[in-house]
Amino acid sequence: MSGDLYILTLDDMQQSAVDLSDPTRLVFDYVRRIGDVIDAMPSRPPSPLRVLHVGGAAMTLARYVAVTRPRSAQIVLEPSAELIEKVRAEAPLPPRSGIKVRPVDGMSGIKVVRDGSQDVVVLDAFAGGVVPDELTSPAFIEEVRRVLAPGGAFIANLVDKPPFPRARSFVATARDLGVGAIGVEPSTMKGRRAGNVIVVSGGVPATPFGRPSPMEYRVFEGGAVADSFGGGKPG
Repeated sequence: MSGDLYILTLDDMQQSAVDLSDPTRLVFDYVRRIGDVIDAMPSRPPSPLRVLHVGGAAMTLARYVAVTRPRSAQIVLEPSAELIEKVRAEAPLPPRSGIKVRPVDGMSGIKVVRDGSQDVVVLDAFAGGVVPDELTSPAFIEEVRRVLAPGGAFIANLVDKPPFPRARSFVATARDLGVGAIGVEPSTMKGRRAGNVIVVSGGVPATPFGRPSPMEYRVFEGGAVADSFGGGKPG
């Protein structure tokens, strides 16, 4: 904790940063990009959204949506009950936030979510620094398809590096859902290091990544997604 900034570290990595005095301040750039996609969803702000978060940590994005889209109904799937209690003790959610936290893994948790009940599904879950394979599998993508409402968006945060084997596999797996946009950290695009690759499928809003960040994310849309991230095999 530094002032009102709460930073959660897991697996020797900073997993979440929450400004408790201003939850609309998204410190990590990839989280800001996901926030831009949610902001761009075709619903006149501040209309509420129904959001399913697969992966909780300190629930940065859930807190963000609770403020930017009041009355939103949100579900967070976080398998670690110990982590949930730690966050509740150190950075409690505000009262009447509309955020329901379920101590269950993503695959088990999504199976009990009602058909067509979610406007947005966000995948931002890690184990040992990588997204668990079952959360990028055809079976999981099919569950995402089932729970999304018409026009709903699936936003997945992957960690990858050139030649982007995980992202290519994910694009192939989610092909029927429709991968419409991908945002990549510049240093990752240049092959300097593994980094965040944000993949948006389903009802992709116009200009999904908002205004350019200081890092100038590389954005691929439409045919450029297949041209740059095609050729993979489904996971």
